[in-house]
Amino acid sequence: MKSIVTKKRSGALADTFAKNSRNKRKALMPFLTAGYPNPNSFVELVKRFSEDGADIIEIGIPFSDPMADGKTIQFSSEVALNNGINVARTFDLLDRLVGKISIPLVVMSYYNPILNYGLTQFGKDASAVGVRGSIIPDIIPDEKENVKAISDSKNIDLIYLLAPTSSASRQKMIVRQAQGFVYLVTVAGVTGARRETPPSLVKWIKQVKADSPIPVCAGFGISDPSQAKKLSRHCDGVIIGSAIIDVMRKEQTKKKQVDAAVAFIKKIRTGLDNG
Repeated sequence: MKSIVTKKRSGALADTFAKNSRNKRKALMPFLTAGYPNPNSFVELVKRFSEDGADIIEIGIPFSDPMADGKTIQFSSEVALNNGINVARTFDLLDRLVGKISIPLVVMSYYNPILNYGLTQFGKDASAVGVRGSIIPDIIPDEKENVKAISDSKNIDLIYLLAPTSSASRQKMIVRQAQGFVYLVTVAGVTGARRETPPSLVKWIKQVKADSPIPVCAGFGISDPSQAKKLSRHCDGVIIGSAIIDVMRKEQTKKKQVDAAVAFIKKIRTGLDNG
């Protein structure tokens, strides 16, 4: 595995990837929607994922117009919104985990909820509950300055999505400005588990990996341990969200939902470790 170069500053995400590189370990980054399937089960899921193989956990703040999310995460967001979850309540839930987990958190939110919450307050509260990275799909590098200033002041990496449809010049610009890791969108479209990945995907991942001075992780569409294992051979980690929610939705009780999600993550971890 190529050694990871820390870019711009050290921090929890850089430290995690550097440790993984030394241990020849691929990063597993499960995605959870804050407050899904309910607030208490969500808190338990974060805690158990951190104990059972996750290196970083991505937390989605539910929003009524999730333009980058497919129907599965839209469903979980709707449930969470009906549970009364918003930015403030997301931070309340994460506050319950302070001191109980040792891995960094990344939040995914759209710009409108953050703006309404207040950029400065968002950065302050996110940092206080262990958030070390943020993904804002509707903020592009060209329009990042206000958000980046707040993120930098709180040592929160601003993470960009890179799609396979990006031009060569835009790809180079995103890789050059990225912090934490480069989030590779493995399919053209929204989130959601898929049975197959595009034939050209591996070649593209290798090319971005060769160009990037920071870690590269693949997400969108990864649905099972074999896909995760295959893609992880060519990057530094994988991000899995919709497949987790799909597994949970098959169960009838909250306890069984949590147990099924944890069992699924353990299978992914085993696949990555045996890759």
